[in-house]
Amino acid sequence: MEENKSKKGEIKRVILFTLFSVSAGIIEIAAFSIMELTGKFPYWISYLTALVLSVIWNFTLNRNFTFQSANNIPVAMLKVATFYAVFTPVSTLLGNYLAETLLWNGFLVTALNMAANFVLEYLYDRFFVFGKSIDTNNRAKKNLTEE
Repeated sequence: MEENKSKKGEIKRVILFTLFSVSAGIIEIAAFSIMELTGKFPYWISYLTALVLSVIWNFTLNRNFTFQSANNIPVAMLKVATFYAVFTPVSTLLGNYLAETLLWNGFLVTALNMAANFVLEYLYDRFFVFGKSIDTNNRAKKNLTEE
């Protein structure tokens, strides 16, 4: 019984993370598109700006709703910033190389970066950022008392 509840909770988390990631992806691709379509910015500036906007959106929603975490916000943000301190330069440099040197389509490169970001960030958030603080915020506590 407890195992089924745990599996359902994890499935719900994956679904919420996916939905919030899609909304963050919409924000990222919209910001990227606006900047790219002006023709005034190199790939890396468009990508970084769009990425930062989507990360802020995604962190806020996932902390509050997906992982329902009451952990220390600055500590959680620092952990996420650590992830992006590695992911951002790697994806920016690789993306810029693919888009500017190999002449891959910038939208394709951004889509590949977004897919990698989705998978890696879920695992990082689930097990490192929020792992020990999942279901500890007031929303989670309220849901537990209602069950």
